[in-house]
Amino acid sequence: MGNERVNGDIDTRVSLAQDRKTAPAVLYELASDPSALVRAAVAARPDAPAEALRPLARDRDRNVREKVARNPSASQHNLLRLLGDNDRWVRWAVATNPACDNRLRNTMVKADDKELRGLLAERPELESDIAAILVKDVSPEVRERLGAHTQDPTVIATLLQDKTVRVRKGVAVNPRTTAEQRHILAGDFSPDVRAALVRALELDEADLQTLLTDRSVEVRRSLATSDRTPAHIRQALTGDPDETVAEDARRYDPAAAPTLDPAPAQAPATTRAPESTARVGGRKQAGKRFPGKTTR
Repeated sequence: MGNERVNGDIDTRVSLAQDRKTAPAVLYELASDPSALVRAAVAARPDAPAEALRPLARDRDRNVREKVARNPSASQHNLLRLLGDNDRWVRWAVATNPACDNRLRNTMVKADDKELRGLLAERPELESDIAAILVKDVSPEVRERLGAHTQDPTVIATLLQDKTVRVRKGVAVNPRTTAEQRHILAGDFSPDVRAALVRALELDEADLQTLLTDRSVEVRRSLATSDRTPAHIRQALTGDPDETVAEDARRYDPAAAPTLDPAPAQAPATTRAPESTARVGGRKQAGKRFPGKTTR
């Protein structure tokens, strides 16, 4: 391939950078092209030679560096450098790179960038030592994202007792929770947690019957409109004392509801804890409910 084509217009050079037949030597030359579009095309190639990606990781253009940060063929050295990039989008791109290894994750968990730690928390499989640090993260948002995505039973059990409502809301949408943990969440003192739970996960009949007369209108409305709610529970809500709940239940149309993946199987059931321990992070079950009365 001659220099004449390399020195063509921008569209031609971008096409050349994207062409799988382009020789590594030409890609290396294109990595120093004056156009950021051309350099970005080289940076995005998984088969780009290391000699081409190395200078692109220091490129003056943010989009070019971001392409390197997302490239699964980027070296760990380049990715580590990009984790310290001044541009947040570049740093966040490294967090989503499948080549992100233990060394990079250990750097991310210590970063001042809260979003970077949050992206790390969303990775379903984390080393136990990293998860143990994130469980104590100063940011409730990071802990919430960890609670929603973790597959570690120990982490779920710990965050279930977190004092911050939004953290327990994260746990409430995690399909890896056990039936017992969902029972505890169904009795959480915060209506936000209970509403998140009924929207996201399937529950045991006993918990559904309790939530059917939940004191929070928003919880019952969430139950009326959730695709996880069984038909007989929704039918019962058509007679709810609050007309907005009853109307939501009557107007629910399964055909118009978004298609969901089958509900993930719950984690293995455990023996239900005594009432005294089941209230950790939750609320005591009232002997009498007050339909229509919202608690905040």
